[in-house]
Amino acid sequence: MPAKKSTRPAARELLFGDLWEYDPAPETAKAFIDERYGLFINGKFVAPKTKKYFDSISPRNEEKLSEIALAGAADVDAAYQAAATAFKSWSKLPGTERAKYLFRIARLLQDRAREFAVAETLDGGKPIKESRDFDVPMAAAHFFYHAGWADKLGYVTPGRTLEPLGVIGQVIPWNFPLLMLAWKIAPALATGNTVVLKPAETTSITALKFASILQDAGLPPGVVNFVTGAGETGAAVVNHPLAAKIAFTGSTNVGKAIQRALAGTGKRLTLELGGKAANIVFDDAPLDQAVEGIINGIFFNQGHVCCAGSRLLVQESVADMVLAKLKIRLKTLRTGDPLDKNTDVGAINSKAQLGRIHDLVASGVAEGAEIYQSACTLPKKGFYFPPTLFSNVSQSQRIAREEIFGPVLSILTFRTPEEAVEKANNTHYGLSAGVWTDKGSRILKMSTELKAGVVWANTFNKFDPTSPFGGYKESGFGREGGKQGLLDYAQLR
Repeated sequence: MPAKKSTRPAARELLFGDLWEYDPAPETAKAFIDERYGLFINGKFVAPKTKKYFDSISPRNEEKLSEIALAGAADVDAAYQAAATAFKSWSKLPGTERAKYLFRIARLLQDRAREFAVAETLDGGKPIKESRDFDVPMAAAHFFYHAGWADKLGYVTPGRTLEPLGVIGQVIPWNFPLLMLAWKIAPALATGNTVVLKPAETTSITALKFASILQDAGLPPGVVNFVTGAGETGAAVVNHPLAAKIAFTGSTNVGKAIQRALAGTGKRLTLELGGKAANIVFDDAPLDQAVEGIINGIFFNQGHVCCAGSRLLVQESVADMVLAKLKIRLKTLRTGDPLDKNTDVGAINSKAQLGRIHDLVASGVAEGAEIYQSACTLPKKGFYFPPTLFSNVSQSQRIAREEIFGPVLSILTFRTPEEAVEKANNTHYGLSAGVWTDKGSRILKMSTELKAGVVWANTFNKFDPTSPFGGYKESGFGREGGKQGLLDYAQLR
């Protein structure tokens, strides 16, 4: 039976030609990045025992930002020893006192919000308006939220007592360096644990700057420690015998390796891994609103989002209309200097990630999908990739199966809700999904059938510290945020 044709009017575009262009709107605030950073252990910056440093390169223009200490096994051990010593007193501190430190940290981060936003953009490549309006405020919000819980842990699970686990080893990714730090540290401290955290090697600067906030807040030495480096440093953090729990956010392959390494050790583990989210648009959806949600779902932070809506499933009767509207909307996206306040799509985080995106896009073309990229002039220096749409995509193609982690959207179609669910669930991942429809009953039904930890209804990429976030299948296990996230950092008595 042929697909039902839409009765909606054709997609329309306002044409202004080349009447005007945006003036540059560069962010002028200083990032106050030091030329060299040591490790942050026991409340102070120290030189690495390895005596080695590595360069932090800005993806914006490939210029060197700073030199970062390379932590070895001895440095990681020193951090764990400091955290273990601090745990003896920190874990016994009344919740009201721990809350004071968390509130202080949140307020200090707000005071230095603009500085941190600029540093985050320089180090990671995301547009300044995202760092300014999302990353930094949301990081502060997590500390405020968990500060509120610190003296109320008895109400998380009435009748039971929450006790801290001990020293928590944490490893975070490069896509949201400051926000992931807040997601990890705030609940750990609220529940009375101490922390050894390793930021991603390409985005260590805001974590090390955050150490100065901990000093200004008067946080007792050893409660939070930062060790920087690459894979070997991360392995030392994961495998250290003093770790009571490991919390990891990153790729699925690394998460699997960590799970194998910790099997049988008795250490607690939470994993927040990759995703290949389905953003599902039904024929009764508000299409203009849906198009904005689709754009935000895949091009926010250059697609460097584990829950990005990288697979668009559109009901056949409106597929042509949605594709036409998306192409029009793509023309208005501004790709370029992330420090420009007009920029929508900034720099790809690293040269290696840019190479992976090129590889997967080439595979999409080779396998027969139809590519669309709006005309845009990319900066000559730095790592950039234009916003990209693929239509006529099939389930078997790499761009529909593998996590691209870039500004690339794969568009598939469906006819019935049952087919939409089957296609959406046909993936190794299960982190997030989106549903666009005018029917509340359909939203409720889809949310129970989609195998995803988070299902957004008529929106996408909305986060709140009070709401738990996490996945199923190869997207990991455990939750971050909400009282569910607190439970992952405590043992019940």
